[in-house]
Amino acid sequence: MANCNEHFKEFDDKIKLTVSRKKSLKTSRKELRNKVKKWFSDNKPDIEQPKFEGQGSMSTNTIINPIPRKAIINGIEKNILSYDVDDGIYFIGDKDEKDRPTPFTYHSWVYQAAEGHTETKPIDKNTCVRTIFSDGHHIDQPIYYKQGYTPELAHKKEGYIYSDPKEFTDWFNKEADQNVQLRRLVRDVKAWCDNRHFINNSKKMPSGLIMTILVTENAVYRTDRDDIALRETLVSIQAKLNASFTCYRPTTPTNENLLGGYTQKDYFMNCLSNFINDAKEALKEKNFKKSTELWRKHLSDRFPLGEDRDDTSSNTSSLGAIIPPSTKPYSK
Repeated sequence: MANCNEHFKEFDDKIKLTVSRKKSLKTSRKELRNKVKKWFSDNKPDIEQPKFEGQGSMSTNTIINPIPRKAIINGIEKNILSYDVDDGIYFIGDKDEKDRPTPFTYHSWVYQAAEGHTETKPIDKNTCVRTIFSDGHHIDQPIYYKQGYTPELAHKKEGYIYSDPKEFTDWFNKEADQNVQLRRLVRDVKAWCDNRHFINNSKKMPSGLIMTILVTENAVYRTDRDDIALRETLVSIQAKLNASFTCYRPTTPTNENLLGGYTQKDYFMNCLSNFINDAKEALKEKNFKKSTELWRKHLSDRFPLGEDRDDTSSNTSSLGAIIPPSTKPYSK
């Protein structure tokens, strides 16, 4: 079978965030933070002032370069890049829920603080305030009140909910530090979802958070072969979801089934099955070009096209040592 490990490494270099782009997004985040801080200092000097903590895929180093989309902005067609940056806003105090501002109040204040920062008005969602930038990226600012150890998310619909994104970041980074292949697997799966959205944006794939958890909890490692590891991880995820179509957050709140409100189960499971079938065929194929064409069907044409020749190396016929999910070195 064709060993496409080098093609996967080249693909990872294309989809992972460059140092310059990461710096640009951090600058964007810092400028919005400063605007929010100034608004609260000028308008609400007598309440707890906001603190900030980055979260999400920027903090886990699994953010990917999305496939550029075309959009009309101010009458001009542009290529936009839909980066999703999460930046938590924390109000740290000692007030019980009845004595502190309501989630609606905090959302209203943060909305006012962010308004005017970009040409597009912010979006006040149940879980965060979203600021949208002209190049297509957006910054989500979930709001937390922290009294004691565990923060409480200010959710407009459900009130204050115990939620600790830093705990999740620490959980993932600990897992990833014990196997460097994990971050590449997460980025591969996110790139697959991004390609599905690009092909058909009317069908929603599970969120990046859900896919990160599913990959982490079902990862099958083959440290010298990302192609084999990805196929085995997808098979492991499929088996898990066939047994129980759930995805529970591994950190606070642990009772939250993140797939509970997901309505595209049949679509997602069909996409997953198709990807697995082609991944199996790609690994059987000796010809590099034919093998990479199968991977490109699901990972987009950003995945490098291999040469039209057979792999004649001696180490392609065996799967070698695979670490299954149940025996990962960091499992408890």
